[in-house]
Amino acid sequence: MEARISGTTQLIGIIATPIRHSISPKMHNAAFSKLGLDYAYLAFDIEQSQLEDSVKGLKAMGARGFNVSMPYKTAIIEYLDELSPAAKLCQAVNTVVNENGKLVGHMTDGSGLIRSLQDEGYDIRGKKVTVIGCGGAGKAIQIQAALDGVSELSIFNRSAERGQQVVDLINKHTNCKATFYHLNDELALKEQLADSYLLINATSIGMAELEGLSFISDSSVLHPGLIVCDIIYNPRKTKLLQQAEEAGCKVMNGVGMIIYQGAEAFKLWTGEEMPIDYIKDVLDLK
Repeated sequence: MEARISGTTQLIGIIATPIRHSISPKMHNAAFSKLGLDYAYLAFDIEQSQLEDSVKGLKAMGARGFNVSMPYKTAIIEYLDELSPAAKLCQAVNTVVNENGKLVGHMTDGSGLIRSLQDEGYDIRGKKVTVIGCGGAGKAIQIQAALDGVSELSIFNRSAERGQQVVDLINKHTNCKATFYHLNDELALKEQLADSYLLINATSIGMAELEGLSFISDSSVLHPGLIVCDIIYNPRKTKLLQQAEEAGCKVMNGVGMIIYQGAEAFKLWTGEEMPIDYIKDVLDLK
């Protein structure tokens, strides 16, 4: 990478803590090199007390933009000048673009998943979608789906308060009809999946210490016409996806989302499309 850095190279980065695990620098720098773009992407591990100064510093140095990861996706907002519609509804930001000195916050987690669905040939517009989980990723996905034309959202979550907040937000600000159900309501899950086009797991059930688990206790609720997406990408095939395959469903994991949320940010900064297949090879995510 050093060989291509010059006096005109533009800075892009990511701010978070911890940050060593991030695949973003490898992803973006590989894409810059592949396309011959004059940018460099660096990771900055900063503490909460350094957040304001870090944003001001990146702006003062003329950085083209930066990603924001945990735990700053909400805290960053007070230091920005403007928010995209999705970021405003989510009240969270994962991508910042410096537009001639104006810092604009975006949220690409949801659009990343939508693009990965489109890449597989799935069109959610006018369809009913069921989503499990209202955490940061789940909320971003639900809001983006509503903004992108999903007609009906069935949202399942453990916390009724958080789930209802998201439902109220979607019903107030979009044309999508959203309804909340408790995650333990198996009858409601069966009823909602019966006419759903797509089921999305936006929880951590199925990964790390929860690997091998699924929120589906009765696989008969899954039907061959249903598309099942799990945003987890390690393991590649969760218990849920195994159940779905056995039920005859079309399935996809979270690999596409992790790539496309980066690709969405990449395009916001550079105006270019990220070379998706090349990046999947670089990151060994095929």
